[in-house]
Amino acid sequence: MGRGVDPGADPTSTVGESANGVQKACKRCLYDEAIPGISFGADGSCSYCDLHDQMDVQYPVGPEGEERLQALVDEMKADGRGRQFDCILGVSGGCDSSFLAHEMVRRGVRPLAVHFDNTWNSPIATNNIYTVLDQLDVPLETFVVDNQEYDDIYRAFIESGVRDIEAPTDIGFMGVLYRAAEKHRIRHIVEGHSFRTEGVSPLGWLYMDGRYVREVHRRFGTMPMRTFPNMPFGKFVKWAALSGIRRHRPLYHLDYHKEAVKAFLTEEYGWEWYGGHHLENRFTAFYHSYFLPRRFGVDQRINELSGRVRSKQLTREEAQAEYEVDPVIDPELLAMVKKRLGYSEDRWVELMDAPRRHHTDYPTYLSTFRRLRPLFWLLYRLDRVPKTFYVKFCRPELVGGGPK
Repeated sequence: MGRGVDPGADPTSTVGESANGVQKACKRCLYDEAIPGISFGADGSCSYCDLHDQMDVQYPVGPEGEERLQALVDEMKADGRGRQFDCILGVSGGCDSSFLAHEMVRRGVRPLAVHFDNTWNSPIATNNIYTVLDQLDVPLETFVVDNQEYDDIYRAFIESGVRDIEAPTDIGFMGVLYRAAEKHRIRHIVEGHSFRTEGVSPLGWLYMDGRYVREVHRRFGTMPMRTFPNMPFGKFVKWAALSGIRRHRPLYHLDYHKEAVKAFLTEEYGWEWYGGHHLENRFTAFYHSYFLPRRFGVDQRINELSGRVRSKQLTREEAQAEYEVDPVIDPELLAMVKKRLGYSEDRWVELMDAPRRHHTDYPTYLSTFRRLRPLFWLLYRLDRVPKTFYVKFCRPELVGGGPK
């Protein structure tokens, strides 16, 4: 596919310049000058590698990481004393959240698992959720959105011309976690995310907020949004700043190797691999394997592969070889998406070839996030929002990107 660096680039070339001199590429990971917000240092590494290194120091593994994680576990247990649960755990049936459930229970934490069902789950993912949680004796709350309403939201985003058609799922999932924490008076949310294995999505490749979802649906949707758990700005600030709810990513402090974890989960719980990162949901699988490459020329596998290279879990050459293999497009999945969303072949081709739009073409909270960046800096320091949120939405210049 070759959407990352030139496959003929010399990884030892200076200042990230490819051997043929055509484009500048990071000498360390797979990112090149086509990546939004990128800049290069004198040693040839890119600004996203610099961000990774900063987070590597800020969130250590090994003995120091274990000490910090144990302190977090002790705090969650103390805050949960007298209550039924110590934390909210978001689950999807994927590798990260399944292992995090195992790790929390192993450490004596009492999580309440919460799942946002957008009605596009794969049977494998659904089975994984119950298989792991049942064996761990972890209770589960599932929020199911109205399927016709959610399909209408997806159609609205496809019709809008933007790439962020999975923004509603990300916003809905986080909205459900906050609502569950508020309902049960739980102060801690734990998320299964590791920058060492997932990388950081480039600036401009992904955007999401509650106003964005609302406005795109208002312009292109055809039915009321009644069951979708959106996150208006007021609620977001209330939950993040006023409620005392904190968000943690415990995998940041573990020496987390996804291939080893997949083997462990399979052997220990009968967990099943679903074929690729983010492919546990059928629409998400369509989004990553077909929509982004076909519509925008974006292959987000480069994020995970680059993260694993930076973490020394893969060599640059191994990652490049994997990246050059085209994503697998399931024709039955593609046909199911078209049929379920009600698109004819002619209309589908028309939409896939329509002019591309950007999140800046629609009302969002982005200017508000940037205007209030001192507040969000404080919230990030207090574990109320992730560092990646603060950097990408409030301070993009920290990884080389200016105002957009």
